[in-house]
Amino acid sequence: MARARTARRGGVAVIAALAAASFAVSGAAAAPAHRTTGAADLGPNVVVFDPSMPVAQIQAKANAIADAQVDDEMGTGRWSLLFEPGTYGSAEEPLQIRVGYYTEVAGLGASPSDVVVHGKIETYNRCLGDEANPNCIALNNFWRTLSNLTLEIDGAGQDGCRASANFWAVSQAVSVRRLDVRGGTNFSLMDYCTAGPQYASGGFIADSRFGTVLNGSQQQWLTRNSVIGAWTNGVWNQVFSGVEGAPDETAFPDPPYTTLDRTPVSREKPYLYVDAGGRYQVRVPTAVADSRGISWADGMTPGRSIPLSEFYVAHPGDSVATIDAQLARGKNLLLTPGIYDVDRSIRVNRADTVVLGMGHATLTAVNGATPLVVRDVPGVIVAGVTIDAGTVESPVLLQVGSTQGRHLALGHHKNAALDPITLSDVYFRVGGPHVGKVDTAMRIDADGVLIDHTWVWRADHGVEGFTAGVNGDTDRWNTNTGLTGVVVTGDDVTATGLFVEHFQRRNLVWEGNGGTVVLFQNELPYDPPTQADWTQPDGTLGYPGYTVGADVRTHRLYGGGVYVFNQNNPSIVTARGFSVPTRPGVQLHHVMTVNLGAGTIEHVVNDTGTTADTSTVGMPRFVVDYP
Repeated sequence: MARARTARRGGVAVIAALAAASFAVSGAAAAPAHRTTGAADLGPNVVVFDPSMPVAQIQAKANAIADAQVDDEMGTGRWSLLFEPGTYGSAEEPLQIRVGYYTEVAGLGASPSDVVVHGKIETYNRCLGDEANPNCIALNNFWRTLSNLTLEIDGAGQDGCRASANFWAVSQAVSVRRLDVRGGTNFSLMDYCTAGPQYASGGFIADSRFGTVLNGSQQQWLTRNSVIGAWTNGVWNQVFSGVEGAPDETAFPDPPYTTLDRTPVSREKPYLYVDAGGRYQVRVPTAVADSRGISWADGMTPGRSIPLSEFYVAHPGDSVATIDAQLARGKNLLLTPGIYDVDRSIRVNRADTVVLGMGHATLTAVNGATPLVVRDVPGVIVAGVTIDAGTVESPVLLQVGSTQGRHLALGHHKNAALDPITLSDVYFRVGGPHVGKVDTAMRIDADGVLIDHTWVWRADHGVEGFTAGVNGDTDRWNTNTGLTGVVVTGDDVTATGLFVEHFQRRNLVWEGNGGTVVLFQNELPYDPPTQADWTQPDGTLGYPGYTVGADVRTHRLYGGGVYVFNQNNPSIVTARGFSVPTRPGVQLHHVMTVNLGAGTIEHVVNDTGTTADTSTVGMPRFVVDYP
């Protein structure tokens, strides 16, 4: 799934589109006094909608933002569109809005039923070509969020094809959470109305309820702790965990379904809501084991609520010294939408601290800093945060725990299963909007950590100014540097939705015991210039996408794919997609390699599995179980 290169949309057009909308933003002055009280200043890029607003006004505001963001893949805009409790749209006038890059659309209810949108909330393919070859795809439709509301699908007024479904054509770094879909119309993860080729490569759904989901061209997808009426087709790697109505897996790989009856460890993402008194709260769900279905079936999601007054509400431009001082005083942290330049580590040292990002708030490393460090203490949650490498190499972008004395950290190992450090919708980027350099993007050196959806990406395209063609790819290899994507040394770590791509050595290294991964997706780097650049010191050809350490005694993977597209040098060979110790306690269930048009992977796991080369483009090489 080659990522097409795109140009950043001009700033003048963006400003003009937003100015034309003339919308109100959040804050004490802008918030409707009769509904919400005590609102903090959430900044100029948070738009709070009131059900008393005319539908046409809401639609114009939301779609003006979408028009500004739809092609601004590497831009700086970050947005939260929040809907206060109530109903928006009707059969006579449905509310139909679109969602572009770096945009969060969320209800402000305690439960999804508190906010009802009668209409559509959609993302379409981007057409990256010209009139002769439109090249309409969803492969680059990253960084957007839809959550915590009821969607009554109504395509009235749209043409026949568009009215046939609610289209959510997306790829990585996109989450759907706490969504209740009604209306008898399909929810489609593929935009089949726009000219082709219509490829998509997502994605993630959790804690949601659907009728029929059309998977379409989605190459891989994880649906966790949800309810579905029907799921149509699968391309390569479709994983269901704790999902009522999930398809059966016994015919794997045709269709390519992997189904776990229950999710081993889960915790739903914290969310902002308005309580009965009109005050902002953050709901922090409880961690649960062996879970199935939606968390809100019997009322409000179990957990605790934290008043917004107990958060430091940060804005771009705030110094790290200020943020750290507020964390040290016992505050939680709410990052309002925008870009935060981080020249020294933001340190989370207190148990049960919540760090919640709005609108894909982004921490960018400055002068080689590690933007975020989490101490090995119980219950810390980091959610909705994107972390970018800077132009000076950082040793790591997110550090959780420490390799020194991790088993001595306040008894966390003993209690981790009850109150794990949790990372939800935490994304990483090395290159893209600017040159990026890092040694390792994320290190997990604490026990019992829960990773619930992450995309760790060394960018295969961007606006950094590299020349086009082979030399440009070589420039990227030598300049946008990232050796390792993820390292896990902690024991009993669980990952649900682990997407890691394009790192220059090992994408994932797992050295802790008792690990569980539910859906792994990886693309090997596109851009090694020569085989020598992609050969291990011992002479092994290439580096696996998924490596389990030789000393690991127990490990489980359910549904994993490693893909190859060596476009810079199609002759490059990788010996294996997965490298694991061969012992009974290390088990891989439903894994595959896929050739996307260039390069070769000789084996799927160790020396097992057939070759994925250019004679098998798009045809996965499967191993049902290993060993």
